[in-house]
Amino acid sequence: MSGNNNKQAIKSTVIAVNKRASHDYFLEQHFEAGISLQGWEVKALRAGRASIVDGYVTIKKGEIYLIGANITPLDQACTHVICDPTRTRKLLLNRREIDKLIGSVERAGYTIVPLKLYWKKSLVKLEISLARGKQTHDKRDSIKEREWKRDQARVMKKSIR
Repeated sequence: MSGNNNKQAIKSTVIAVNKRASHDYFLEQHFEAGISLQGWEVKALRAGRASIVDGYVTIKKGEIYLIGANITPLDQACTHVICDPTRTRKLLLNRREIDKLIGSVERAGYTIVPLKLYWKKSLVKLEISLARGKQTHDKRDSIKEREWKRDQARVMKKSIR
């Protein structure tokens, strides 16, 4: 019984996932960043009202920001505050990590992609990744490889029976 509760606790920590990122990019190095949020945003995240699919990460004046991520406000949570669901949010990283990201983006032609928004204890964290864009033929190759692995698993399952 305790194992089942543990699985539910792990599932409930993830708020939003960007599934499109692994399809459009080669993900190379992952980082965990904190986000500066307002009170109404935290309440909306607890209700699971977030989407990072259209979001992207940019660098301005040596700081890293999340742009375009949508956090839909709750009606009862923010009566006196004007809420902007797609406002720019600052990401919190160590200076060494920021310098590494800036160097990779400016010199090596990488981009920074948001992957997953989740709870870590009582804090909201964003998993970001250094990524290179895939071209159309790369996307086709990854789809073929995924289908081939699925077929292999199906054949192995039948041969075991």
